[in-house]
Amino acid sequence: METKLRGDNLPDFPDFPPGEVWLAGAGPGDPGLLTLHALHALRTADDIVHDALVDPRILELAGSQAKLIFAGKRGGKPSAQQGDINELLIERARMRRRVLRLKGGDPFVFGARR
Repeated sequence: METKLRGDNLPDFPDFPPGEVWLAGAGPGDPGLLTLHALHALRTADDIVHDALVDPRILELAGSQAKLIFAGKRGGKPSAQQGDINELLIERARMRRRVLRLKGGDPFVFGARR
């Protein structure tokens, strides 16, 4: 996908329509290291389903309309199960919400390769 630049040198961001789920990484923690697309998603999302590794300063960048939903996993403590998180994402999207699944770090670090 080619990113077009506007006069203010910011990308022409893709639409984030209701009923979609986006996956974004929060990077290493410093809000200054977010991608512009992740920042756009944070500001646009209706629901942000985040894990325990997302720095609170990044969550402060969410739009005022956003509902923050914790879905973190911590070893040795009661944690959300991945299947339950998936169901939550689907449920919120079916409610015509813009849903952002925000992961600390790189969201594809444990992704399957084909």
